[in-house]
Amino acid sequence: MKKLFRLVFPLLLILSICGCTSLAISAEEYFSIGMAYFNLGRYEEAERWLNRARQADRTMVASTYNLGRLAFERQRYEEAADHFEEILGRDGDNTIALRAAAYTRIRMGDFEIAERHYSRLLQLVPESADDGYNHALVLYAMERYEQAEQTLARYPIAVQENRNVMLLYARSQSSQNKVEAIDSYAAYLNLNSDARARYEYALVLEHHELYARALEELRGAISETSATASNPARHDIRFAIARVLLIADSESSEGITEMETAVRDGFNDTEAIEELINSGRLSASNQSSLRSIVNNLHHSAEEDDEPEETSEDDSESGSQ
Repeated sequence: MKKLFRLVFPLLLILSICGCTSLAISAEEYFSIGMAYFNLGRYEEAERWLNRARQADRTMVASTYNLGRLAFERQRYEEAADHFEEILGRDGDNTIALRAAAYTRIRMGDFEIAERHYSRLLQLVPESADDGYNHALVLYAMERYEQAEQTLARYPIAVQENRNVMLLYARSQSSQNKVEAIDSYAAYLNLNSDARARYEYALVLEHHELYARALEELRGAISETSATASNPARHDIRFAIARVLLIADSESSEGITEMETAVRDGFNDTEAIEELINSGRLSASNQSSLRSIVNNLHHSAEEDDEPEETSEDDSESGSQ
């Protein structure tokens, strides 16, 4: 960076003396000055010189691309996308611009446009596992889970070795309620310690009625989750434990005890408890116990919503 700046500094000095109007310089020199400022983190100056480079030579793709990078760094994502897609308007097979435009569109939440860019990119470089993973992420965000899984399946080595790819593959299968998700989560957790993934794994096991294994994983998730964690929160895991216990043995009271612990820890999703009550899988006694818990939660919520009463003494003292 210092070497680059030393190369362009004399030119900057001459331009400042001449008022930047009496000296004709090339687009390449404008570009060099702009990139020197870019590397120094002086983005406003970089933008000014890169714009001059682009105006001096409209075919200079590098200037447009780096203006897009500048806009992206400054979180001006719409402007960045415009620059990258201007390049694509001239050269739709420019893989660097496709990758930059797709990633920018993700930041903007424009998943459909990002998906189109990644589809074209992977036609050009089908071997790129990184681009395949990003494409699958977009498809997953669009709830196109089967396509996300199929995209990742093209990169078997990454599915076996890259932790991010492994987890997205398992989640794509889980979202389709596929039993194969069990093995995919197990493979991921064999290599990674991840309370969120372990919780998700337990829910997959529960869905497929493997209750003993689900309980084992949920209790493992509790031990890996801090008291301040929110995704998942400890009380959410405890609720899942209670639900599995109540479903696995509809007569057991152990699930009610666990549910009471979850509520004391902060669980207050009465709709989830109502759904469990109405599942038709619990004993009458446990349904009644859960109903009492729901009623107590509603009562506590009503008390929290009541405004504090002001005593007459407080009112009088406030008016004096």
